Amino acid sequence: MADTVILSEGAEFDHVIQEVSKYIHLYVMAFQKDERTITRVDKREGMYGGKGTVYMLQMFGDKELANNRLAAYMVLLNKGDESGYHSHHARNEEELYVVVHGTGEYRERTGTHGPERKKTLQKGDITAISSIGYHSIENTGDEPLIMFVITTNNP
Repeated sequence: MADTVILSEGAEFDHVIQEVSKYIHLYVMAFQKDERTITRVDKREGMYGGKGTVYMLQMFGDKELANNRLAAYMVLLNKGDESGYHSHHARNEEELYVVVHGTGEYRERTGTHGPERKKTLQKGDITAISSIGYHSIENTGDEPLIMFVITTNNP
């Protein structure tokens, strides 16, 4: 997996927030807490061997949820940006991707070299990703691909 750089300020942070804010309202209302925006932006170059940059807009801080990976926006700003094939088997996590803007190609397979299944995703589409499967996503459109990611965890 690629190294994660945490962006909390600066020109790149501002650019990502401005681009995403053109399409969605970055807003969180956590139970019994003040309304706010995201907590941080994680930048991942070559995520899981993919091309380009993936930004994870984290909605919750440490210890706010049982699994802090539970909810985030995955943003692939440019055509060709992708998350490479990966699995969440070691953490026994499953994911749901809800496409809120843009178009992309979702790919999945069983095992590291199993037969590949592909699906074009667009706004409103949802994918359910098993913890034993391998999956990747690529921005195939001319606008940012923005997905809300919900991660389940069964320790």
